[in-house]
Amino acid sequence: MNTERKIAVASDGAGYRLKETIKSFLIETGFDVIDCGTDSDASCDYPDFAVKCCREVSERRADLGILCCGTGIGMSMCANKVRGIRAACCSDIFSAKFTRIHNDANVLCLGQRVVGEGLAKELVTAFLENEYEGGRHERRVAKMMAIEEER
Repeated sequence: MNTERKIAVASDGAGYRLKETIKSFLIETGFDVIDCGTDSDASCDYPDFAVKCCREVSERRADLGILCCGTGIGMSMCANKVRGIRAACCSDIFSAKFTRIHNDANVLCLGQRVVGEGLAKELVTAFLENEYEGGRHERRVAKMMAIEEER
């Protein structure tokens, strides 16, 4: 795994414990981590933290991002509103791997109420240890990103 990359992380209150687990795991693995909040499990608005994290990625201060909320769905919906972000909500290893390989996803979204800590670490590992393979997928990713330009 290329630990030279910088990873931005964020959560709302419902994903706070999972974000902290993932942050510790990343640091222990040797990654440089940018924590974009929140700092407790108190209720807060997930769009605020999704945008902070995704701007770190879209403005190239971070290579990839990881977002956590209760289900991962709200964070992924918000993340995909940020220009240049391709976020995927994953709860299985195959999807976490192939969203990088085929879709060039740059943000992984996880649900604290959906995946346990052990699986979350496996999902993060699958996401981070795989790279976009380009080739036949380039045309499709380009079409996806062109939709963003229409807005």
